[in-house]
Amino acid sequence: MPSLLHEDDPSAVTILPEQQPSPFLLVCDHASNRLPKKLGSLGLTAEDLARHIAWDIGAAAVTHLMSETLGAFAILQNYSRLVIDCNRPPAAETSIAEVSEYTVIPGNTALTAAERAQRLNEIFRPYHDLLREELNERRDRPTCLVSIHSFTPVFKGEARPMHAGVLYNRDDRIAGPLLHLLQAEEGLIVGDNTPYALNDASDYTIPVHGEQRGLPHVEIEIRQDLIATPAGQRIWASRLCRALVSTWQQYTQES
Repeated sequence: MPSLLHEDDPSAVTILPEQQPSPFLLVCDHASNRLPKKLGSLGLTAEDLARHIAWDIGAAAVTHLMSETLGAFAILQNYSRLVIDCNRPPAAETSIAEVSEYTVIPGNTALTAAERAQRLNEIFRPYHDLLREELNERRDRPTCLVSIHSFTPVFKGEARPMHAGVLYNRDDRIAGPLLHLLQAEEGLIVGDNTPYALNDASDYTIPVHGEQRGLPHVEIEIRQDLIATPAGQRIWASRLCRALVSTWQQYTQES
């Protein structure tokens, strides 16, 4: 089959190089709502593609700001989760969603095995291969993997009052202290494995690149209306950087 990505399509990944020695490696699985030109609009409207079903609103900007503040290496996925979700196991039903929330994705129905493999090989694998290579190069230096996401204030009619969530699976070495620090901030509601619970079946980045390697790690969810503007993005990037630095200092002292 002809390639999915044309020569005038951006690459699958954006890299923000390390500016100073930093233990943090940032990733943003759902940084963009971009679609390869070959796929058109997937049968969706511009309004649909601007919604959370297509990307994590505000997460890329927060990741950029955190990378700058921490001097940290960052990897961001350049295509919409509707093409293929880079935080889902490829075998999962939600890897290439035919329905997201209540919205049917016409361009994802009745895909052939070859079409699915094309998305896997040109979008999913380059992102995770690059992350794997970067972690391999950092084997001999302390590293903390931090995954940045955002979530909707209301999901399927249910309000989500928390401002952020700290997610983890079996390993809460970073998540536990970070959660405690954020919950101590006046006026903040921070969920413990909410609005989502991280697990092997529904997540890929942290279980594969964090847990399987035994790396300290955490996934952070921020409510998207709080980071929809540059001002909100700056507030949350600054808050998370402060909390992560304090958490890492505590972790290294206790290790």
